[in-house]
Amino acid sequence: MKMKWIAFVLMSVLAALGSAQNWKQDLRKQLPLLGHRNWVVVVDSAYPLQSSAGITTLWTGEDQVSVVRQVLAELKKQKHVRPIIYLDKELPIVPENAARGISQYRKQLANLLRGTEPLAMLHEEIIAKLDEAGKTFHVLVLKTNLTLPYTSVFFQLDCGYWSANKEKALRKKMGGQ
Repeated sequence: MKMKWIAFVLMSVLAALGSAQNWKQDLRKQLPLLGHRNWVVVVDSAYPLQSSAGITTLWTGEDQVSVVRQVLAELKKQKHVRPIIYLDKELPIVPENAARGISQYRKQLANLLRGTEPLAMLHEEIIAKLDEAGKTFHVLVLKTNLTLPYTSVFFQLDCGYWSANKEKALRKKMGGQ
């Protein structure tokens, strides 16, 4: 029985290491398949493994800033989608003395997201949006080794070649349908 347990643990560790090495490749493969209403989420190490069928979680084994940088770079290459970025509303409030390193993380994240306009929403409200989206649409969660609270970066994908203004004009032309 002990040997079976050791074999199970070893296989689990190897699987986790394999997925950690392949997350970038998995992201590149999945992005062309994803469209508006899909999500890519970069989360800290305590983020829960969600059970909705449409939610896939990959362990990256990397620091959060590097993973966010990689996701942004890959999203820029896509012509069919553009991200709407959400951050936890709690993030600016977390004090340094309660979460050592949070100030540095906020600075790094602000530099990465320069030129974008992230929306702030309470963490639980964003999780509820993901749960709902995961019932119908695909959500890709990239889990990092970060150990700071309220640091998740949520990328809700929107159509890259059709804007809300174009949709509104089309609906108006159709008589409000």
